[in-house]
Amino acid sequence: MSRLDLFIDRMVSQRACLNHAAELTKGLPGPVFELGLGNGRTYHHMCSIMPQGDIYVFERAVASHPDSTPPDAQVFLGDVFETLPAALAQFGATVSLIHADLGGHNAEKNDIFARRISPVIAPLLAPGGLMVSSDRMYFDDMTEIALPSDAVPGRCFIYQR
Repeated sequence: MSRLDLFIDRMVSQRACLNHAAELTKGLPGPVFELGLGNGRTYHHMCSIMPQGDIYVFERAVASHPDSTPPDAQVFLGDVFETLPAALAQFGATVSLIHADLGGHNAEKNDIFARRISPVIAPLLAPGGLMVSSDRMYFDDMTEIALPSDAVPGRCFIYQR
């Protein structure tokens, strides 16, 4: 499979899983977290499918397209291993949906990062809350749920508290 095909599968799966997760969490109160802004395409999509929610972004430095840049008050700047604990202190376990596309092109490094970040993410989610990730995560107290039919298996994962 070409790298282009892999990228397309990831984007199609990301959109399908986010749409599915937005529907599943529609009745849950609490903020939504986007871990990693990049150029802001995913954030922009999340704003369009969840217009009623507060979406907070976690990023080292904002470099997104102007149409896809969150308000400053909804951005946590810095390393996620510092900003996520700060968000936990601010919000507690109230987050309805967390999306993360933090990995790079090295599967081994992505797996090591996922193992490190999973226990930092888990305490943030409210009961019934969802985590959508481009990488397999490692949660002791969450369940992996089925992907929507239009997602490509292995390109996105959904976990529920």
